[in-house]
Amino acid sequence: MKRGLVTCIECDEYPCERYSRRGWGNDQETKIAQKNLDKIKEVGLERWLEEQRERRLLLEKLLDNYNDGRSMSFYCVATTLMPVDLVSKAVDEMLTTYQGDDSDIKAKAKSLRAIIEDLASKSNIHLKLRKKPDEDGRG
Repeated sequence: MKRGLVTCIECDEYPCERYSRRGWGNDQETKIAQKNLDKIKEVGLERWLEEQRERRLLLEKLLDNYNDGRSMSFYCVATTLMPVDLVSKAVDEMLTTYQGDDSDIKAKAKSLRAIIEDLASKSNIHLKLRKKPDEDGRG
């Protein structure tokens, strides 16, 4: 904020050496942060904030209607890593294809999770924030 900027992308020097030294690595969280900064640069801060609001509302919808007590983290990751329209598509598909008892929250959550996982896989989106190390200890 020394230069009176809200985000790094507002600076003419972005990405600068100082930005690069901040430890941006290859982990998923860093990739998300970088992707967000790039998106802000592309669409502007106001549009990006509106998209984040849409993500929050969608997450609230998932938690209110499909949380079996074990799906909160999954829904948080999905709404973070997937485009909003793709998660909305999963919910729409759930509403049109689910054949089970509507009061069975566990069955509904299982079905929605499968739909989200399928759409994510088809879009080459990995719904894990951190990769677990391989058996030999490498990532």
